Amino acid sequence: MNIEEMNKLFDQLVNGERDSLQVTKEDFLLFRKVLVNRADFKHFRGVAERGGSVTYFYEKEERS
Repeated sequence: MNIEEMNKLFDQLVNGERDSLQVTKEDFLLFRKVLVNRADFKHFRGVAERGGSVTYFYEKEERS
Protein backbone atom coordinates (compact mmCIF):
# COMPACT_ATOMS: atom_id res chain seq x y z
CA MET A 1 0.00 0.00 0.00
CA ASN A 2 1.34 3.43 -0.89
CA ILE A 3 1.04 6.80 0.86
CA GLU A 4 -1.81 7.99 -1.41
CA GLU A 5 -3.88 4.91 -0.59
CA MET A 6 -3.25 5.36 3.13
CA ASN A 7 -4.30 9.01 3.01
CA LYS A 8 -7.44 7.98 1.11
CA LEU A 9 -8.33 5.56 3.94
CA PHE A 10 -7.80 8.30 6.54
CA ASP A 11 -9.90 10.69 4.41
CA GLN A 12 -12.71 8.13 4.39
CA LEU A 13 -12.69 8.25 8.19
CA VAL A 14 -12.83 12.05 8.14
CA ASN A 15 -15.70 12.09 5.63
CA GLY A 16 -17.71 9.47 7.51
CA GLU A 17 -17.45 6.92 4.71
CA ARG A 18 -16.10 4.46 7.26
CA ASP A 19 -16.44 4.23 11.04
CA SER A 20 -13.00 2.86 11.80
CA LEU A 21 -9.76 1.75 10.21
CA GLN A 22 -7.94 -1.36 11.39
CA VAL A 23 -4.18 -1.44 10.84
CA THR A 24 -2.13 -4.59 11.31
CA LYS A 25 1.01 -4.76 13.38
CA GLU A 26 3.07 -5.15 10.19
CA ASP A 27 1.67 -1.96 8.64
CA PHE A 28 1.50 0.15 11.79
CA LEU A 29 4.80 2.07 11.50
CA LEU A 30 4.14 3.14 7.91
CA PHE A 31 0.54 4.17 8.68
CA ARG A 32 1.72 6.12 11.72
CA LYS A 33 4.34 7.93 9.65
CA VAL A 34 1.62 9.03 7.21
CA LEU A 35 -0.80 9.94 10.01
CA VAL A 36 1.55 12.19 12.00
CA ASN A 37 2.25 14.25 8.87
CA ARG A 38 -1.44 15.10 8.42
CA ALA A 39 -2.70 18.52 9.51
CA ASP A 40 -5.67 16.85 11.28
CA PHE A 41 -3.46 14.36 13.16
CA LYS A 42 -4.88 15.26 16.59
CA HIS A 43 -8.40 14.30 15.51
CA PHE A 44 -7.49 10.62 15.17
CA ARG A 45 -7.65 8.20 18.08
CA GLY A 46 -5.92 4.84 17.91
CA VAL A 47 -6.95 1.92 20.08
CA ALA A 48 -4.41 -0.88 20.50
CA GLU A 49 -5.82 -4.37 20.06
CA ARG A 50 -4.53 -7.69 21.27
CA GLY A 51 -1.97 -9.05 18.82
CA GLY A 52 -0.54 -5.68 17.86
CA SER A 53 -3.16 -4.26 15.53
CA VAL A 54 -4.55 -0.75 15.99
CA THR A 55 -8.04 0.52 15.23
CA TYR A 56 -8.26 4.21 14.34
CA PHE A 57 -11.29 6.44 14.82
CA TYR A 58 -11.86 10.05 13.79
CA GLU A 59 -12.99 12.47 16.51
CA LYS A 60 -14.60 15.83 15.71
CA GLU A 61 -12.88 17.38 18.73
CA GLU A 62 -9.10 17.68 18.59
CA ARG A 63 -7.31 15.93 21.44
CA SER A 64 -4.95 17.90 23.62
